[in-house]
Amino acid sequence: MSLHAEIHEQTAVWQHSYEQNREVVRAIARAVPLERIHHAFIAARGTSDNAARYASYLWGAMNQLPVTLAAPSLFSLYRQPPRLQSALVIGISQSGQSPDIVNVVAEGKRQGQPTLAITNEPESPLAQTADFVINIHAGVETAVAATKTYTTQLLAIAMLSAAWSQAEERFAAIERLGGWGTAVLAHDETIGQLAQRYRYMEQCVVLGRGYNYATAFEWSLKLKELTYVVAEPYSSADFRHGPIAIVERGFPVMAVAPTGAVLPDMHELLQKLAEEKRAELLIISNDAATLGLANSPIPLPIDLPEWLSPLVSIVPAQLFAYHLTGVKGYNTEAPRGLNKVTKTT
Repeated sequence: MSLHAEIHEQTAVWQHSYEQNREVVRAIARAVPLERIHHAFIAARGTSDNAARYASYLWGAMNQLPVTLAAPSLFSLYRQPPRLQSALVIGISQSGQSPDIVNVVAEGKRQGQPTLAITNEPESPLAQTADFVINIHAGVETAVAATKTYTTQLLAIAMLSAAWSQAEERFAAIERLGGWGTAVLAHDETIGQLAQRYRYMEQCVVLGRGYNYATAFEWSLKLKELTYVVAEPYSSADFRHGPIAIVERGFPVMAVAPTGAVLPDMHELLQKLAEEKRAELLIISNDAATLGLANSPIPLPIDLPEWLSPLVSIVPAQLFAYHLTGVKGYNTEAPRGLNKVTKTT
């Protein structure tokens, strides 16, 4: 299956993954209640690391659960793992094969902590090591660039959050993801046309904040691995602390800015970039005023809740990276120097 087909397959995959994991996440929430753990300790690499960034915001905001992103080298290369008392130790990996991620989960188990694997391979070393497993049920992903495995990781994280909160209204919102995803996929042809404008782009920055800090990193990664553009991700706050100096007239800025708590800050920054810096803005948003600042606007559904927006907002970003790859004459199915499974120690 091609990368383009796998992007479009996501809405169906989300529904299947949701149906398979409704009771799984509830069982995990009962077995590892929030009263038992004081924080989550997550090991991940690449795209999965971006999913962990989403967990950091979502579980912090919705479940008051602090999240620490692991430094796997402490466990493997330095052999000096930190103390993990009162932690739920989690490995997120599509293949479940990377030794450094498995090492973190194994150490968590050795220290007597509950462990969880979020993976697309339930028979993998990671899944075999962990106490609990969420099989994301993305199906076989043949494209080197991860798309549906990333969004189903986000889905698993969102479902576990809802299960910990025992919030049926949040499960009801999750059930609407397919409709929102279908709405953004309908912009595929338009996004393909927008990509033509960026044929000669060699560098850009990608902005997001809050829940969509993860989206900025994942969009940046897709641009790097598919189009070979030097795409640097920032939060809108961090960007003000120095990096904004690189922006001059025509400098490309990609931004994801849905309605919600971070929109006023994002809008203020994007307005500054548009009016004072004359930057080239491509904006994914469901706020009309923010979209009005863009040279290239991509709309999101109006009623999309901010806490679920990373699952939907990354889809047009995936499509943009896919189309720009083709526009630049590169192979969308075989990015140079990359393999589907990467094992690091």
